[in-house]
Amino acid sequence: MITKEKKHSIVEKFGKTPRNTGDTGVQIALLTERINDLQSHFVKAPKDHASRRGLLMMVGQRRRLLSHLRDEEPKRYVELLQQLNLRK
Repeated sequence: MITKEKKHSIVEKFGKTPRNTGDTGVQIALLTERINDLQSHFVKAPKDHASRRGLLMMVGQRRRLLSHLRDEEPKRYVELLQQLNLRK
């Protein structure tokens, strides 16, 4: 689970303004944080299929947002991939 402070720091780091939570980069960063959090959960609970479905939905949402960012702002797309250590 993402704490309020962690979410606030992600928004400040990836948003164009400190309160811009709707920015594509911020949404991708928040989804990446939640995905990483859930991956550690599956080590302890491998049979939690409901959460696995939620994880797959988050991965799909992040993929769609990354595609949108790649089409609209290619330079920012590359920078975001490097900052979040995502492969593409």
